[in-house]
Amino acid sequence: MTVMDDWVTAACAELDLDPTQVSVPAVLDLARDVAHQVLRPGAPVAAYLLGLAVGRGADPADAAARLGALAGNWPVELGAEPADPTRP
Repeated sequence: MTVMDDWVTAACAELDLDPTQVSVPAVLDLARDVAHQVLRPGAPVAAYLLGLAVGRGADPADAAARLGALAGNWPVELGAEPADPTRP
C-alpha cells in the first residue's frame, strides 16, 4: 500500500465510509485541473464541493467530469471570455 492508500483507508474508517467507493484519481485530477486552470486554493474547495454533491446523490464520475469541464473552460485572465462561447 502507498501512503495515499493508508490515508484514504484511515480517513474512511474515521468517517464510516467505504474506501472502495473513493476514486482517488478522479479527485486528484479535478484538484489538478482547478489548481492549474482556475486558482490553486480552489482545488480543495472543488474537492469539497464534489464531496457535497456526491453526498447528495450525484454520480461521482459525472460530477467530477462536470467540475473538470468547468475548470477547463474557465477564463485564463480575469474578464476574459470562456473557451466555450455557449457558456455565459
